[in-house]
Amino acid sequence: MRISELAETTGVPVHTLKYYLREGLLMPGEATSRTRAEYGAEHVERVRLVRALVEHGGVGIAGVHSILAALAAPPPSRHELLGVAHCALPTPGDQGPVSDEVAALVDDLGWPVWPEAPALRALSAAVAAARAAGVELSTGSLRRYAAAMADVAAVDLDVALAAESPAAAMHTVVVGTVMVDPVLVALRRLAQESVSARRG
Repeated sequence: MRISELAETTGVPVHTLKYYLREGLLMPGEATSRTRAEYGAEHVERVRLVRALVEHGGVGIAGVHSILAALAAPPPSRHELLGVAHCALPTPGDQGPVSDEVAALVDDLGWPVWPEAPALRALSAAVAAARAAGVELSTGSLRRYAAAMADVAAVDLDVALAAESPAAAMHTVVVGTVMVDPVLVALRRLAQESVSARRG
């Protein structure tokens, strides 16, 4: 198919497809002349992935590049795969230090996590920001949230481990994490409404 047909198939305008090509987010088509190229099913799949990450997942161009690189070279170990996936994903607030409280929380929970995990710094920044905004976030509340997230993580890993190959598992972890985060936010709000209604 030509680029106009790729645009029609994916619902992405031609000018956006050309931008994806310039940025290296979409691999070039097979050249049929100096000004024309043919695109196939793999291009359709890539366009849909990039569009989902950018438009629905809120991932920036640099983050998409990292994700695509991780998807192109998944490690053989499923656990290493998870680490590569987490490093590829954009993590807001991951530039500061890990707070003593967060380090102690993870240690008390017995979670064997990498000491340099971006999520440790992100959690430290998020807790500090919540408290600065006046949210009473006790250590006990953090532990209860952590327990709930452990259940969510178990579902995530069950889905990833059911994938047929390391590449498919990498896709599930990376894309699934980005695209399921809004689902979890919506479910949390619905659950808040439900619990509030039941408590009267």
